[in-house]
Amino acid sequence: MSEFNWNEFDAATVDTPSRDPIPAGDYVATVTDSAIKANKAGTGEYLSLTFQIADGDHAGRFVWANLNLVHPNEKAVAIARAELAGLCKAVGVLNPKDSADLHNMPVLIRVAVDKDRDGNPRNVVKGFKPAASQPPKPAAPAKAEAKPSTAPWKKK
Repeated sequence: MSEFNWNEFDAATVDTPSRDPIPAGDYVATVTDSAIKANKAGTGEYLSLTFQIADGDHAGRFVWANLNLVHPNEKAVAIARAELAGLCKAVGVLNPKDSADLHNMPVLIRVAVDKDRDGNPRNVVKGFKPAASQPPKPAAPAKAEAKPSTAPWKKK
């Protein structure tokens, strides 16, 4: 293992990206990392997902989502399973065998800005849609205008 060489480091040559949350909105992203982790209380497990924004002004930025897949609160598990199902449907992998099956596949994520426990702003992933553009829906047929009972040129 090499050691860090202070003589070769120049902070002026290193970009320091913003740590501020990205604005709320829809972004094309991919899952770049995932892992099942134990929760702090030791009473369950969550799926930790790392998303990387793929394009636009925030390309390269990361946002995270944690899904409580094993938890004593059944409602938390139901929400997490619904979110996972939404992600699976959006990327077209309906029966993943591992969270890695969801990696590197474009997905449109809805990002919101929320506050953490200390009141600091943070990003939250609120939903998933397929990244590919949907085919345009055909326009609804125009309503037929009511036909006059007599031709307009005929006198009554």
